[in-house]
Amino acid sequence: MTDRPRLQVLDGLRFVAAMSVLAYHYTAIAHVWHRPAAEVFPSQPFAHGWLGVHLFFLISGFVICMSGWGRGTGSFLLSRAVRLYPAYWLSVLVVAAGLAVFPGLPWRPTTLDVLVNLTMFQDAVGVSPIADVYWSLWAELRFYLLFSLLVWWGLTYRRVVAFCALWLGASAVAQAFLPGGGVVAIVLTTDHAPLFTAGIGCYLMYRFRPTFASWAIVAASFVLALPPVLRRNQLESKAGEIIPNGPVIVLLAVWFLLMVAVALGWLDWVRGRWLLAGGALTYPLYLLHLDLGGALLYLFQRQVPPALLVPVVAGLMILIAWLVHRYLEQPSAARLRRALRRLGPRAPVQQRLGMQRKEFRPSPTASMTGRRGLGIESGSREKTS
Repeated sequence: MTDRPRLQVLDGLRFVAAMSVLAYHYTAIAHVWHRPAAEVFPSQPFAHGWLGVHLFFLISGFVICMSGWGRGTGSFLLSRAVRLYPAYWLSVLVVAAGLAVFPGLPWRPTTLDVLVNLTMFQDAVGVSPIADVYWSLWAELRFYLLFSLLVWWGLTYRRVVAFCALWLGASAVAQAFLPGGGVVAIVLTTDHAPLFTAGIGCYLMYRFRPTFASWAIVAASFVLALPPVLRRNQLESKAGEIIPNGPVIVLLAVWFLLMVAVALGWLDWVRGRWLLAGGALTYPLYLLHLDLGGALLYLFQRQVPPALLVPVVAGLMILIAWLVHRYLEQPSAARLRRALRRLGPRAPVQQRLGMQRKEFRPSPTASMTGRRGLGIESGSREKTS
């Protein structure tokens, strides 16, 4: 069995998403500067940078489907825990320490708050997240848990298509009839489900040939992703100000088109060690940039011009993120994997029952590149991150 080349372009897109969110937080939100952000940066060039999280979710749908193929539930969940928790635990402790010592803050977490946050399930039990960026991890966790049910059954083309169709349909019903949310909307991750399913649909195009089903998943996902995104855009509006929806729709469409381009192989030429490095430090950068970097912006805003301070702090946060990846994430991954190994990988249910099911395979004459066709038919697995 041979591995297919790593999709380095996804590492680059992760970094783009992280820097988009960082630029938005550093230049377009008021609480970093404790004055209107438009006074600091009048042109507001990164006012829509919050859409970087949506690119994260699109990539996550692609990568999670890729990493779950051929794995059992235990192995799948183990890989996610090893990937998420080491840097997350560090961020919880660093942010909690900062909240404890930083003067003038309206809220200081208790020991119980910190302990619950270390589980990453604080939203599920009604405990306030220590850092604002943790909301997206809660959305990711719900996606992992839903997708793990499919991994438990065993991934096939038809089952993944059915999973996306059911999830999109249920999310559409929830959006229409449960506008206030509720338990159903929480379980279904209604506002962000279309982003995950779009990523999954792109992976189906990548692993198999593009089909009507995979195109339909991506198209329907884009349509269903628009209402929550437009609602969020209006929340960004200031008193008496109307923010146009056009740029938001265009940027979301660009994210979708980039993922489709990845799926169709149009961006396979985008390669380089800098992409791998950028992708590696993206997660700790996302976790720490707002609370740690935002504190630095606040402390030095009167000593250093904002136009200089922002890139300096951003560069420092990139360095810190690299150090966290190099000296925490990498060494701790193997230790954590051994500690959790007792969970043990579980084979898909049809293998446990001694059953053999024929998975959907595209026709050898399908419109795919020879590399992908040979890779799938020979049973190769993609490298995952």
